[in-house]
Amino acid sequence: MQLSTLQFPSIDPIAFAIGPLKVHWYGISYIAGLLFVIYVSKLLIRKNTQTNITSAILDDLIVWLMLGITVGGRLGYVLLYNPSHFLQHPLEAFMPWRGGMAFHGGFLGALAAMLYVTRRKKIKFFELTDLVAVSTPIALMFGRIANFINAEHYGRITDFKWGMVFPNAGPLPRHASQLYEAGLEGLVLFFLMIIAWQNNEWRNRTGMISGIFCIGYALARFIAEYFREIEIIIIQDPFEITIGQLLSLPMIVLGIYLIAVFSKQNEPIR
Repeated sequence: MQLSTLQFPSIDPIAFAIGPLKVHWYGISYIAGLLFVIYVSKLLIRKNTQTNITSAILDDLIVWLMLGITVGGRLGYVLLYNPSHFLQHPLEAFMPWRGGMAFHGGFLGALAAMLYVTRRKKIKFFELTDLVAVSTPIALMFGRIANFINAEHYGRITDFKWGMVFPNAGPLPRHASQLYEAGLEGLVLFFLMIIAWQNNEWRNRTGMISGIFCIGYALARFIAEYFREIEIIIIQDPFEITIGQLLSLPMIVLGIYLIAVFSKQNEPIR
């Protein structure tokens, strides 16, 4: 095996400290991602006179999204990825700053937050999810970059020349899978969502943009899992399926269902 000489860059996971308060890049990535989503969503509604979503609703949404993503992401990780550890150390379940957030749990938490806001504000659920879906990939990209800074969720051992030696992962070079995911789940999916939003027919048929996001994310995650260090294998060879891939399959089904249902509407739904 031809080993890479690339070493993990020395990046302090703590961005800055104010006295005893330490602010991590991971936390900053969450806040920056949410602010970006709200900012872009506000830009989009300014150009859409048919929407019932207002800037005030989006300002209210950010608080509930933060709560839903944090609780859902942490709960998903605790229940799906390492339940035995948290049974022995239950208090650590309330310490998300130590790492351990699951996207699929955060996804469900975000949906719950948006369902609450749409019912309270009496707007259409899928109208809001379509809007938020457009810029969500960039928020995911921020999160993956934070994973890289934390040297967590690194990739499988590789002989590729761009392999990287990560701290606490042994001497062999690995895929920088966090950056692969930042590219696939982030930039690539973001451009796909922009293209989808610019299609008037898709945008005006409420629910289709959400379906495209579900399929796009799930496919990006499914591919990236083949480069990421295996956490839990659900199915062994010859058709290896990891837990991340398994949890992405329902998103593909949901996305196909949404597109199939809303694409059959004769008139745009508002």
